[in-house]
Amino acid sequence: MVVMRLVFGAVLGLLVAYPALLTLVLAVFAAAVAQPAVLAFAAGVLLWPRITRRVRGWTA
Repeated sequence: MVVMRLVFGAVLGLLVAYPALLTLVLAVFAAAVAQPAVLAFAAGVLLWPRITRRVRGWTA
């Protein structure tokens, strides 16, 4: 969790220092969101711990 805060802070700091990067970041984000496979992969990565706990509960 601490690493995510550091990464978020670094990205936010870069966007404040270099406002032109905001356009680039938004373009990359829009391109990634337009791909359903990218969204499915991100959802799987984020929800994996919850999924494994639930399945473990079924088999216990």
